[in-house]
Amino acid sequence: MPVRPRRTPETLRSMRWFGPDDLRSFGHRSRAKQMGFWREEFTGRPVIGIVNTWNELNTCHTHFPERVEDIRRGVLEAGGFPVELPAFSLGEQMLKPTAMLYRNFLAMETEELIRAQPIDGVVLMGGCDKTTPALLMGALSANIPAIYVPAGPMLRGHWHDVTLGSGTDVWKYWDDRRSGKLGDKEWGEIEDGIARSAGTCMTMGTAATMMSLAEAMGISLPGASAIPAVDSSHKRMASASGRRIVGMVWEDLRPTDILTEAAFENAIMVDMAIGGSTNAIIHLLAMARRAGVPLTMETFDRVAQGVPLLANIRPSGKYLMEDFYYAGGLRALMAQLAPRLHLDALTVTGGTLGAAIEGAAVYAPDVIRPLDNPVKPAGGTAVLRGSLAPNGAVIKPTAAEERLLVHEGPAVVFRDIRDLKARVDRDDLDVTADSVLVLQNAGPVGAPGMPEWGQLPVPKKLLRQGIRDIVRISDARMSGTSYGACVLHVAPEAAIGGPLGLVRDGDRIRLDVPNRRLDLLVPDDELARRRAAWRQPPLPGGDRGYVALYRRSVTQADQGCDFDFLDGQPGQMPEPDIF
Repeated sequence: MPVRPRRTPETLRSMRWFGPDDLRSFGHRSRAKQMGFWREEFTGRPVIGIVNTWNELNTCHTHFPERVEDIRRGVLEAGGFPVELPAFSLGEQMLKPTAMLYRNFLAMETEELIRAQPIDGVVLMGGCDKTTPALLMGALSANIPAIYVPAGPMLRGHWHDVTLGSGTDVWKYWDDRRSGKLGDKEWGEIEDGIARSAGTCMTMGTAATMMSLAEAMGISLPGASAIPAVDSSHKRMASASGRRIVGMVWEDLRPTDILTEAAFENAIMVDMAIGGSTNAIIHLLAMARRAGVPLTMETFDRVAQGVPLLANIRPSGKYLMEDFYYAGGLRALMAQLAPRLHLDALTVTGGTLGAAIEGAAVYAPDVIRPLDNPVKPAGGTAVLRGSLAPNGAVIKPTAAEERLLVHEGPAVVFRDIRDLKARVDRDDLDVTADSVLVLQNAGPVGAPGMPEWGQLPVPKKLLRQGIRDIVRISDARMSGTSYGACVLHVAPEAAIGGPLGLVRDGDRIRLDVPNRRLDLLVPDDELARRRAAWRQPPLPGGDRGYVALYRRSVTQADQGCDFDFLDGQPGQMPEPDIF
């Protein structure tokens, strides 16, 4: 642990508001008493902010009002003073055009909530895809003691005798419906049974990935990430987190003490071993930049070399997060991976990662595999470069058909999502199984917000031929629950003049995942002519308010899509100096 003086009641941050014998502090104390509190409850005790990303349209977080009370109970038991701070809720299902557009909004709000309020430590409540990185980005920038409480996955879905996984099975059965193999009655039954409880997607989508990586980095309690949202153990984890944050305040244990370069490397290795979402790369890059950690696209390939896929979880495997939890959860998986991990990395417990996973056992060896019997020998994500993606692109090889990992074919280009929707299922679309579908203008600036449009639908004429996977390329993201030979996050994006925006129908494109290459096979002089003639397309979504700020300031995918004015300098936020 870092060597800092242990906090005393007099040195608590909240005492700047409540301690002095002056007019302003009189006002602060009297207004707290207005709410029915005694002075002894909020003065000289750690004031703990509970940042709650709940609203009635975020289906993943429907249990959060109850969990706030569990956290509050833990804070009180440990001698702290809990205060709930509602924050913008990034519900992946309902928020349009994409929750990713608003990740930076929540990150800014989290930082400013911490800066502006009289709190000494913070409990971060998240889970639905973008909430986890947003909360951690904001907490890193503020850099006061913080602990993350993951929402947890929902229970398994069911349809007749079939176990359903949210997202992953949706795409599969939707293709069946599009091709005429599934009727309205069956589709309605699947709709009724695929989401049975509070919690996030129970496949290894972005939500489960980021909750897992938060635990791997040590910013949540050991064993927290896979507990099903409605399991009673989740309530106990929440109250334990409330107790622990009070101790962290007295110890002055901060996010930058935990989220170090070693922690990020642990996260990358765990991401490969769980078959994590491709979105994790963008989020880890953004968080690392906030922490001042030198993480790049190349770091992922370097650190991940030789890390196999150990978690047999959809979309790369067979099982679901509920199975993963009862098989031993992330502690058990990290115990299998221990020879590769930085076991001396610090966690919120005040101890090391090695201590956190000590004694962890695997109870279902087909769900969590050992290193000598992996699901697949290579882990979840590959970083590509080449003439089509000078600054990088990503693919999830474990979720693609192996025959497509080395492929060359002619491009079928869609200029934007509207063009795609209008033409992809037309019978006269000039497409074959060898074609490479290309979607342009779906990146951070072009969309805006880089939505999850990257799992381009396989054209209906190919579905009828029994073809379920072809190579698809875009500057968009895709849901972590998705699958297929989808190349994503192409940088620089089409809408700012990247090579992706220069692709024309019929151009040959070569994908070579083993050699980490993605190339546009067009002569340099022809590309130069196209580049000279290129003009930025009209950008949808308006140009005012937050969208205007986003477009002016967002970085590209290879830099984490954060705002350029929020890089680095953790803990350097200006404290209020006028009380």
